[in-house]
Amino acid sequence: MALNLKLAGLAVGAALAASTALAQTYPDRQITMVVPFAAGGPTDTVGRLIAERMSADLGQQIIVENVGGAGGTLGAGNVASAEADGYTILLHHIGMATSATLYRSLAYNPTEAFEYVGLVTEVPMTIVARKDLEPADFASLVTYVKENADTITMANAGIGAASHLCGMLFMQAVEAPIVTVPYKGTGPAMTELLGGQIDIMCDQTTNTAEQIKGGTIKAYAVTTPARLDIFPDLPTVAEGGFPGMEVSVWHGLYAPKGTPAEIVDRLSVSLQSALADPEIAAKLAELGTAPSPASDATPEALKAKLEAEIARWKPIIETAGVYAD
Repeated sequence: MALNLKLAGLAVGAALAASTALAQTYPDRQITMVVPFAAGGPTDTVGRLIAERMSADLGQQIIVENVGGAGGTLGAGNVASAEADGYTILLHHIGMATSATLYRSLAYNPTEAFEYVGLVTEVPMTIVARKDLEPADFASLVTYVKENADTITMANAGIGAASHLCGMLFMQAVEAPIVTVPYKGTGPAMTELLGGQIDIMCDQTTNTAEQIKGGTIKAYAVTTPARLDIFPDLPTVAEGGFPGMEVSVWHGLYAPKGTPAEIVDRLSVSLQSALADPEIAAKLAELGTAPSPASDATPEALKAKLEAEIARWKPIIETAGVYAD
């Protein structure tokens, strides 16, 4: 018995020593950041900004690998099963929380399959429409939608996408079951909106800001508690009488479960350094958002956010009765 305990103690000690040694040399090669959505989309934009700055801080290149499909669960699943050595990490958005309910047979548990690195940013959503849609303001849009619910169309980037979730909130708020049209990503959805084939869409400022500024689409409201600096004349949904519609697309950085704590801490410090870069802040500001403060770019803050968001979205999704599997 004593011998077994001694051997067990030696094994634990050896594992800790190996972990410490790994962390001291980390990183010594290229790191892959998996973005579980298509290249050119809003999450990809955020990922590439962060990867560039973290690469400079870590002294090794972080390449972004886009693994789209299944509402982000395909890429997340790949990272969940990857080696827990810090060389494969995941940048995911609010879909990490909603997938826990949207997918009734996930291959991984969102709260147990990953180590938390930290929050990255929270991107506001905008309610937009083709540029020639009749209503002149948000109040008129609500009336118009209720009167034309059977014919008006609303685009989204697929079940589980941020645009789909925001669209569900919008339909529940205005009490109108709009005809929804899912696309394989925000790019195709925006193309159809620009072409007038789709009437309205709810999507992140990282995907709509440029089009709003250019006047190629019509903007009605933002889903944040306060107006945005880049669109000071655009009212909030709360101003339009729908405070329950407030939603932002938060992004978090994760590593596979079992990644040594020293490596997770190193990644978290690197993330904080990247988010403190004035150039990153300026680029995110152009997209209508801001970097998370250092206090949020931590494992503890991301864990708390994920758990709270799972609890928030579970009843909303169950009430809608729309599942991805």
